[in-house]
Amino acid sequence: MNILNKAYLPCGFKAAAVASGIKKSGKLDLGLIISEVPAKASCVFTANKIKAAPLKIDKEHLSKSKFFQAIIVNSGNANCFTSGQGIKDASRMAAMVAEPLGLLKEAVLVASTGIIGKRMPMENVSRGIIKLFPLLSASGIDKAKKAILTTDTFAKEITVRFKIGSKVVTICGIAKGAGMISPSMATMLCFVLTDASITQRALDKSLKGAVESSFNSITVDGCMSTNDSVMVLANSLAGNKLIDKGAAFGIFTKALNTVCLELAKLIVRDGEGATKFIRINVNGAKSYGQARKGALAIANSDLFKTAIYGQNPNFGRIVASLGASGILLNEDKIRIKASSLAKKDINIDVYLGAGKYSATVYTSDLTPEYIKINAEYN
Repeated sequence: MNILNKAYLPCGFKAAAVASGIKKSGKLDLGLIISEVPAKASCVFTANKIKAAPLKIDKEHLSKSKFFQAIIVNSGNANCFTSGQGIKDASRMAAMVAEPLGLLKEAVLVASTGIIGKRMPMENVSRGIIKLFPLLSASGIDKAKKAILTTDTFAKEITVRFKIGSKVVTICGIAKGAGMISPSMATMLCFVLTDASITQRALDKSLKGAVESSFNSITVDGCMSTNDSVMVLANSLAGNKLIDKGAAFGIFTKALNTVCLELAKLIVRDGEGATKFIRINVNGAKSYGQARKGALAIANSDLFKTAIYGQNPNFGRIVASLGASGILLNEDKIRIKASSLAKKDINIDVYLGAGKYSATVYTSDLTPEYIKINAEYN
């Protein structure tokens, strides 16, 4: 497996981005990704009961279409809590992309991120979409990865190449996220593109597992977004033998896991105001679910996160978080080990003495800068 810390589009994909005026800053805010041929899609969305309009449209499209060829995404406006008009605006975005490409609007997925509760400035969006088509190219991903950012300080990107038989397969991923990061899922958007030939069943199964160990295992502030989406498009242009089960499925899944986990870690590293990257491993739990619950209880503790920021080895805060989580543990057997708190990357290992299961969660510290960013976000 060849891992590259940059986004390189697989065969048959193109992208573009423009500054449409959604963002007052004049930065890139509207991106388009297309596949030259119909592609299978698999998506995972936020568990938040309040879901943004694009997610509702995407679920409708996924129920009506088996193949997809475009993703339109904007930043600066979440198109959430915008009532029926928001639904119309998201649907219109899909239609405006579909028509020039000769597609049904159901072949287009829509994603938005930004401020909740404000109407989408559709005049800006309409003008911006028209400008996207002549800019589409394989190198356009370099701008598209920036058009999805909000409070991020850098673009999250990765490409993995591997072989299925004699054919080279590529998986490319870009993501955004820095705040409102918490399962399920950890505000974040992720777009994964692959030229693999794979069955729908295998693609869905592979993505579900990858999300569980990556985007559902990170937290920055414990706040669940209304817009979280992970979207995968697979267009089969690598020409490999169709992946369904067996060794080929294992190889593909390992590569997809790598893409999702590395992007998830980058989101944590870019956590709003963060100065530390923290890996929390809880082992000796009665079940995986309890291990994960305990790890998340620690990771979401403001007291723990501020202690890490201050390089304060007050591990009573870890014990208190575990006790409050309600999981089964043996107080006399609990063991806590931590790497140097002075370093940027910190490992926290917790042994519960209640079983044989373990789980790992990634988080960041809580700093005054986080408060400043979110006090001013509007």
